Parts: sequence; structure tokens; C-alpha cells
Amino acid sequence: MTTTDARPTATDPDRSSLRLVGADTVVPLVTGATRRYVNLDYAASAPALACIADAVNELLEWYSSVHRGAGFKSRAATAAYEGARESIRRFVGGRDDDAVIITRNTTDAINLLAVALPEAVRVIGFAGEHHANLLPWQRRDGCTILPVPATPAELLETLEAELHPGGGQVLVTITGASNVTGELAPLDDVSALVHRYGARLLVDAAQLAPHHPIDMAATGIDYLALSGHKLYAPFGAGALIGGADWLAGRPFLAGGGAVRLVTVDDVVWADLPDRQEAGSPNVVGAVAMGLAADTLAAYGMARIEAEEAALWAYAREAFTAIPGWEHYRIWPADHPRVGLFTFNLRPYAYDHLAAILSAEHGIGVRHGCFCAHPLMIRLLQVDGAEADRLMDDIRAGGHPHLPGAARISFGVGTTRADVDAAADALRAIAADGPAWTYARNEASGEYEPDPDPRPMPSLPFAMAAEHLRSGEST
Repeated sequence: MTTTDARPTATDPDRSSLRLVGADTVVPLVTGATRRYVNLDYAASAPALACIADAVNELLEWYSSVHRGAGFKSRAATAAYEGARESIRRFVGGRDDDAVIITRNTTDAINLLAVALPEAVRVIGFAGEHHANLLPWQRRDGCTILPVPATPAELLETLEAELHPGGGQVLVTITGASNVTGELAPLDDVSALVHRYGARLLVDAAQLAPHHPIDMAATGIDYLALSGHKLYAPFGAGALIGGADWLAGRPFLAGGGAVRLVTVDDVVWADLPDRQEAGSPNVVGAVAMGLAADTLAAYGMARIEAEEAALWAYAREAFTAIPGWEHYRIWPADHPRVGLFTFNLRPYAYDHLAAILSAEHGIGVRHGCFCAHPLMIRLLQVDGAEADRLMDDIRAGGHPHLPGAARISFGVGTTRADVDAAADALRAIAADGPAWTYARNEASGEYEPDPDPRPMPSLPFAMAAEHLRSGEST
């Protein structure tokens, strides 16, 4: 059995605790050559820390259904599951009386809060959010979505103007770090403003948590959602942390484990966290996420933040010198941000560029609209008439080529060599264009290598060959 003594400590002299599964994976190129895969897509999903993959294998020997089981394996699995809950609380600086609900991911967590929230609570959000922190609130009556603010000062001004009338219960929801621009919300200022008017604050920390220290209690964050798959624990778990009173409302899911007693006519719901964790929980995912939280905290989130900030500055210098490079941001260039770049390389379409980087250079990036369509419409200056035309075309069953961009994003495994590889590839594309032929896939509407001779890896499970693509726009 693994004990707490086996965890890395803050005095680790190297980065061995941050070793990633698949860091040395070699991928085929359309040219017939191979190269080490350069992963620059951490913002979508991060690979697993090797120590977590090892721990999961160890846990599987003790895996069992948690809670109410008298068997020894059940008791061991329950202890591990509940231990993960406390690790997550510590990682984000949660208060002792905060509920910690294990979910599937950030989307699941925010939707849970949207269902549990008392009906009288008014919600204020912003148009630049990830869809996970936008769509759930659109379903609620009385939700106010403020425009994308041009500056941090404008964010605070428009928020205060909306809060000023006062009255009733209010939840303000905001992303901690944009998955499109990487820009950090001024959470200290937002929190102070929100609480000055007696409101509460929800932070979507999906992009913030892997890159930046979080202290809910010190900052004044009332609710926080995050995902394990962004946190180097891609085993299907997330978490929602926050005040128990608003989470103890309507259960998000109705089912076993969330109740104390059921008859054909009535139900007595369980207390938190069980009330909001119906069904058999993802024990493996929760334990993996808890260990990820402990591992990153032991290495030092401030240390990770500083390392990634230095790498971003190095990359910015290299990328901005490339002809045709267009980098998208909302706020001033010197505003703090996490390590990502959303960009286009003119004259290439974003999906064409992503396909070239993958097929000819072995570099993985994300492309599309990054589940933040209103923000991308703003960044790409798409007017209302064009947005309406695209919407009508899609509703009619079409596959129009949507406006979009490519995104490079960093994580604990990213090195200067990875940045150099991306810069070299972009310079070569800008100077000479692609060395292969590409065509639009009729079903997806996106560019793919034509032909694509790259073989699928030989793996011990079924794989759909038609999904060997460079990415999908979302």
C-alpha cells in the first residue's frame, strides 16, 4: 500500500515528480519519417503524471465499491476516495466547512451548481466565458450576461454597475484564466467587489488550477470548479468546492447513494456530499485527481507559475518574429496570463495550419473556437450578419467553414526545445508552405492530409480509423 510518506516533498531537487506518461512518444509523419511528439495542447487535456499512472495501477488491486461496504477492499477504497476529497480541498485552499463534491469535470460541476442553486439567486456572468460557464446560466431566468470587457478596469466597472441596484441573492461567475487568451481575471478585485455588495463568487478554474496557485479562503472565492483531466489526472473526475447551503438544494442527479430513505411516494435526500454524488462514483478518477493535487502542491504551484511565465516570454519573442503571425488577446500585452497563445498564421486557414503542424512536424495543437464562440466572434471581428448566416447554414444541416484560430498551450512537460520546434515549423510554413497535399473532409468541413499514410498505433482495443484527424473544431 502507498502511504503518505511516498509523496514528493517541496524540497525535491528536480522535476522527477512531474514526469509525464508518453513524454517520449514517437509519431509518424506523412513523409514516412518519425519524430518525438511535441505536445502543445495542454489546455484541452493534459497527459497523466507518471506517478499517478503508477498509483492508479496500485489502486486497482484494492478497487471496490465505496461507502457502506463491510469488505476490507471496500473500506480501503472508501478511505482513498475520501482522502482524495481532502487533498482537493487543500490544493485550492478550501475552508473547513466547504463542501467538496466529486464530479466528472468542470462542465459537470458548474451544471450541478446551476441545478442546486436556489431559484431566487440572480446570476451575473460574462460573454467571454467557456461554454461550460455560459450555457448552464442561460437556462436560468434573470441571468445577466455582461459584454466581453476591453480591460480589467472595464470588467470591474460593468460588474459594479450591475451589482449596484442591490437586493436579493446574487452569484457572480467568472473564469479564472481564459482558455482562449490565457488572461488571468483580477480575482482579488472581483472578489472584493462582489462581497461588498453581498453577492457570492464562482470561479471556473479549469485553466487556472494547473498553472497558478489558488487559495479560496484568502481570495474570497465562494465556489470553485476544476477538472482532473487538465490537472495531469485524465481519469474522468472533477470537483466543485464551496458553501454547503447553496449546494444542499435540488440534487443534480437522482439515484442511489444520494438518499437516506425512499418509498414509492417520497424520498429523504442524504446530506452533502452524498446528496450531489448519486450513483457509483469514479473512485479511480477521484483518487488520481487527489494525488495530482498533492503532487503539484508539493512541487510548488508558485514555482510552476514562474517557470511557465518565463517559457511564455521566451515563446512570445520567437513567435512574434514569424511573418504572418497574428496573436489574439483582449487585455494589454503585459497583463498576467497562463501559458498559451491563440493565433493565426496568414494566409493559412487555422485547420489547414493545424493539419500541417501535425502531419509534417509531429506537433499537436488545438484549433477551432475552443468552446468559447462569443469570445472568438469578438476576437476575430465577426459581424452579426455573418454570425447569423453561419447559424442559419448550420441549422439547415450545412458544414460551413467557421471562423477560428489555432492554439498553442503549455504545461509542466513543455520545454524550450518544444517552443523551438514550433517556431521552426511555423517559420518553415510561412516561408515555404506545406510539403504535402491537403483537402477538406466533406463530413467535417476541415483540412486533412490527402493522402494520409500515417498508420494507427497498434493498441489492444478497437479503434475507428476515420478518426485519425488533426483535431476538431468546437
